[in-house]
Amino acid sequence: MFAMRSSLYECQVMHHRFAPKVHRFAYRIFLFAIDLDELGGLARRIPLLSVNRRNLYSFREEDYLPTGEPLHNGRAKAGNGAGPGLKERVLAFLRERGVDLTGGRVVLLTLPRVAGYLFNPVTFYYCFDSSGRPAAAIAEVTNTFREMKPYFLGPGALSESAGEATFEARIPKYFYVSPFSDVDVAFDFRLPIPGGGLAIRIDDYDKGERTLASALTGRRRPLTAARLAWCSLKYPLITLKVIALIHVHALLLRIKRVPWFAKAARAVDQRDLYRPHGSIGNAAPAEET
Repeated sequence: MFAMRSSLYECQVMHHRFAPKVHRFAYRIFLFAIDLDELGGLARRIPLLSVNRRNLYSFREEDYLPTGEPLHNGRAKAGNGAGPGLKERVLAFLRERGVDLTGGRVVLLTLPRVAGYLFNPVTFYYCFDSSGRPAAAIAEVTNTFREMKPYFLGPGALSESAGEATFEARIPKYFYVSPFSDVDVAFDFRLPIPGGGLAIRIDDYDKGERTLASALTGRRRPLTAARLAWCSLKYPLITLKVIALIHVHALLLRIKRVPWFAKAARAVDQRDLYRPHGSIGNAAPAEET
């Protein structure tokens, strides 16, 4: 019998802000871990899930890694957008960065559209070579303006300890994710390869000081029609819950008088992103330093 590699993860999301004011919250969600080679089979096996069509859960390839579109304020290599399918775009993106994934596979950790509504603060691509070894990872961050920026963690970011493979890198952000965090801090990624458990960390560092800790932890569950139906009842309209909580905690930070800045204030420092919002769309690139 064919055994699917795709799965679900029931998770807890935690954010802990250390400066300039302390603020912490946590909430429960679930995520899909989709092997992109199984997309067609998933749609046939799971009645609530469709690929590139409407359903309660709708996975649309156009929602991810839009490398065929212009790259705003580009300093990094842009993918060439080869191929209409998402996996083809991922392979092209990696090839541009010196990673050959021919014969390999890509596992996408994400939320698809739920009742037509999409919002993923971050989507993760775990990429494996033809022998099954981890080859690269991509963290695709999306802000509430629907801008998207992929962060590439290549083979040099891979470490292995006690049998656990993890991609780790500290990368300058240059992206407006929150009005309460500047655009020129750094993301510190720690992305272990998902297995029975999930233990992702993304922290913010400003001048070497950790100002925000974020964690995504969870347990693997089988992706079956029954399990997805159960998660639909346990976590109803999960994408709407995520965007609602972002705005609730933004209000709480304002009440705490955490310094806030407008997106247009650092327009030229927002780099290497897709689908730029109108507030920065006409900004001239900053001089290289």
